[in-house]
Amino acid sequence: MQSCISACQACATECEHCATECLREDDVKMMAECILLDRQCAVACTAVAQLMSISGEQAALLCVRCAEICDACAEECEKHDMEHCSDCAKACRLCAEECRRMAEQHA
Repeated sequence: MQSCISACQACATECEHCATECLREDDVKMMAECILLDRQCAVACTAVAQLMSISGEQAALLCVRCAEICDACAEECEKHDMEHCSDCAKACRLCAEECRRMAEQHA
């Protein structure tokens, strides 16, 4: 479970960083969907990490949804050529993979 918690925490950090950097882009309006997904993903990852850290019984269920949110965020970030979006997409893909693995192991 610890590797999933770490992946979720890292993903939340990358998503927050990406959203902040997107707000600094010249065409912020073009980045609106990326910013929204970054923020949602950061919240989901933080919540799941907290639930796992207290051995919450529903963590596996939430991990499934977190993986879906991470995938959506990664897909959006992959549409942009910025380094912060690329880094975020990688963190999201890793987190989604860890969340799916955790959900399977604790279902």
